[in-house]
Amino acid sequence: MANTLLKVKGLKVAYGGIQAVKGVDMEVHEGELVSLIGSNGAGKTTSMKAITGTLAMQAGDIEYLGKSIKGQGPWDLVKQGLAMVPEGRGVFTRMTIVENLQMGAYIRNDSTAIADDMEKMFHIFPRLRERKDQLAGTMSGGEQQMLAMARALMSRPKVLLLDEPSMGLSPIMVDKIFEVVKDVYAQGVTVLLVEQNASRALALADRGYVMDSGLITMTGAGKDMLQDPKVRAAYLGE
Repeated sequence: MANTLLKVKGLKVAYGGIQAVKGVDMEVHEGELVSLIGSNGAGKTTSMKAITGTLAMQAGDIEYLGKSIKGQGPWDLVKQGLAMVPEGRGVFTRMTIVENLQMGAYIRNDSTAIADDMEKMFHIFPRLRERKDQLAGTMSGGEQQMLAMARALMSRPKVLLLDEPSMGLSPIMVDKIFEVVKDVYAQGVTVLLVEQNASRALALADRGYVMDSGLITMTGAGKDMLQDPKVRAAYLGE
């Protein structure tokens, strides 16, 4: 069996007096694409924030590469190969596309390879090349999502965490984003994908988890979950 890169054990998170995550266990193995689905408010984004150190956990532990990363911030985790594309994208709006991509590589000092990787991002996202000197804040939502993904990939992550990458995008842009997720995964990057578009997320996934009211209620192979009547009724509108 492949190495377990990321292991979430008994994760509990509360904020604003609400118990948002109530004891979650989850793991992601090397080379996998794992999708976490669930309705709005199920605790998916809160879990992602706890994993990446942007939200303190109340209880439990998170292991990455076999070691606890509890209490470490996003800065430390990116250096270790754990990069997140947050919900809402979080691009640097007053910087150009090129400057945003350079910020993605801030932990690196291999300038030739950074230039090569930037060229690679322009190949994956031709729209970014066309607009490379434009301020990120003037781009459409879909373009900003592409930039956020490209910026995270500039750090050469071992694990890429994507939080709701298709949210609020046009159908054409959604297709493009899922195409990129598939390509990134095919190139050997391990992916944890939180996504409301359950059918698209499970169709791509090796394995899936369903989260409901702060708990994991189901797990299985992506293709099996796609056929599961309960999943279909609850999340696929059937």
